[in-house]
Amino acid sequence: MNKPKPLISAILNLNLHRKPLFSNPIHLMALTQTRTTHSDPPQNDAEDDVLCSNPEQTQEEQPSSPSLDETPSFVGSPGKYLTGVSRFERAWAHWTKLGRPKLIVAPMVDNSELPFRMLCRKYGAEAAYTPMLHSRIFNENPKYRSEEFTTCKEDRPLFVQFCANDPDILLEAARRVESHCDYVDINLGCPQRIARRGYYGAFLMDNLPLVKSLVEKLALNLNVPVSCKIRVFPKLEDTLKYAKMLEDAGCSLLAVHGRTRDEKDGKKFRADWNDIKAVKNELRIPVLANGNIRHMDDVRNCLEETGADGVLSAETLLENPALFAGFRTSNWVADNEKDSIDGKLDQADLVVQYLKLCEKYPVPWRMIRSHVHKMLGDWFRVQPQVREELNAQSRLTFEFLYGLVDQLRELGVQVPLHQKDGASATGNLAEVIGI
Repeated sequence: MNKPKPLISAILNLNLHRKPLFSNPIHLMALTQTRTTHSDPPQNDAEDDVLCSNPEQTQEEQPSSPSLDETPSFVGSPGKYLTGVSRFERAWAHWTKLGRPKLIVAPMVDNSELPFRMLCRKYGAEAAYTPMLHSRIFNENPKYRSEEFTTCKEDRPLFVQFCANDPDILLEAARRVESHCDYVDINLGCPQRIARRGYYGAFLMDNLPLVKSLVEKLALNLNVPVSCKIRVFPKLEDTLKYAKMLEDAGCSLLAVHGRTRDEKDGKKFRADWNDIKAVKNELRIPVLANGNIRHMDDVRNCLEETGADGVLSAETLLENPALFAGFRTSNWVADNEKDSIDGKLDQADLVVQYLKLCEKYPVPWRMIRSHVHKMLGDWFRVQPQVREELNAQSRLTFEFLYGLVDQLRELGVQVPLHQKDGASATGNLAEVIGI
């Protein structure tokens, strides 16, 4: 697991004795974004925080971050999401207008950035979340805003996710992005120690009045719907009360991760789809399911068993961004060998496509490094010396990374992705998952 930089660790991991982090402004220009907690490689200090760029692009061709001070363009006016039955009708009307997406890229710190979202969309993802954004830093640090939130017109439907524990600060951040997204999402599910120390994410489950105030503040003042992403309580009745409270506070869509706050290891703990089903049956707004989505059979089974309106995938997409197009890695075809065929696509192909998107939509090199490690993990296990060459590279370039892919191919590494016989990567959802 990667360690944050000493300065970041010292600031974001302060023991505040439950006093909100956001009430103690710090010198923000010294900050860079916290390292991802799930990437394999060691990080390389300042070099990896530099924004990647394509030296062949002219100034006019360079993409720019959206203006975050524009007037919202969504239909409706502040407060209407709290008006009785019409609120539920509006929640469903908005979801229907977006096409009722079922295949969704989950929020991942440092990993669900624009180039990766666009790669997943190319391979079947119908909506996506940004990485979690820190609401106070987003308000106060222009560099953080410009590097950590980028989008484009094809990047829709889009959820922009914030962590927060102060309603006013959250609203200020949300107003900056509401005209560039389809939902402003509140992170109520992060179970990591950084969230405990910062007093946000799943650790707000101990303070439901504060959670309610966060949702109400946005629902009363934004022109875009508010969504929330949560984890379940150990007791189902507590989860249902929590979900109903969020709905009553003005939440227009709820994503439910079927693990508790203490169940951090997705490989060790299975998500409880029965809890998600119970939440879906209890609420009158769209409900999304998160957990146990490794391939399209899981998508089909989850939708059938939970009745959810869509599914989110995170870790599996990092290894296989083509999951939603029906592709699966070899470790998920062992029991179905007779039904699986070589999909004529592999993770090296996906890395090249991702790098091209990064040239078009620059992001910090640390994100690129993490994705290369994740997508080529199986390849590096065959040729570990190539991984070591990547780890030893303190300053990445596109030339080096394209060359790394070529090197793996020249060494004879072949790790194809598979599809079920008869599945179409370009087919619609019903064709791919059989519903």
